[in-house]
This record gives sequence, C-alpha cells and structure tokens, in this order.
Amino acid sequence: MLIDELKKANIQALKDKDTDTRDILSVVLNKVKLAEINLRTQERELNDSDVVAILMKTLKELSEEKDGYIKVGNAERTAKIQAQYNCVERFLPKMLSEHEIADIIACLPDKSVPYVMKHFKSQYAGQCDMRTVQEVLKRIN
Repeated sequence: MLIDELKKANIQALKDKDTDTRDILSVVLNKVKLAEINLRTQERELNDSDVVAILMKTLKELSEEKDGYIKVGNAERTAKIQAQYNCVERFLPKMLSEHEIADIIACLPDKSVPYVMKHFKSQYAGQCDMRTVQEVLKRIN
C-alpha cells in the first residue's frame, strides 16, 4: 500500500537526516492518520485512493505556500518548499495521458457524462485530472 511506502520513506529520511523530506512526510502521515480516524468513525477503511487525495491536497497547499514566498522574494524558503513538493509528487501514481483516457472511454459500454465521470472517479482516482477526462469525452461525443 501507498501508506507503507510513505512510512518507509519517512524512516529513511530520518536515517539520512534529511529534514525537508522528513518534515513534509510527517505532515502527510499525520493527515493520513486523521483521515484514517475519520473513516473509522464511518466504518470505512482507508485505501490508496484516499491517500492519493491527501497527497494531491498537500501538493496544492505547498504550491500556494510557494507562490506566497515567491511574491515576497524569499528564495531560500521557496527552494525548500519546492524540494518538499518534489518529495510528495514522487508518491503519486503516473497520470493518464489524453490518449489513454480516450482508449478507456472507448471501451466503456455507456459514454454518458455521468457514467464516464463516475467510472474515472472510482477506478482512476489520482491518476487523471477530471477536467481532462471531461474535455476528452466532449471531443469523442
């Protein structure tokens, strides 16, 4: 599971005394633990798609934080955040290309927007941008 990879990377960063990686992985693991607790109250297990959603949200937060430091001209902090961004990004699954998305849509029995969007959200969470799926679907229909 993805959570195991994150834990191993966190331990390795601790051994390597890599504070930037350790800092961001600790944040991500804390978010995962909170999500796990929340899901447990709903009698649901944490899965990889939940972890991917947390990683994507963390990337968005890091990007916004980096933009703020760029505006004030803090190059040192910007570089540190970029390193953290790269660290989190390596745990995300490979994104599907437009061609791959079109091939998947072509194999679906129903090509209606709700059906296709639901299929991609459940089967390919974190592997594609839903806006790209919608654009490809418009070109096909």
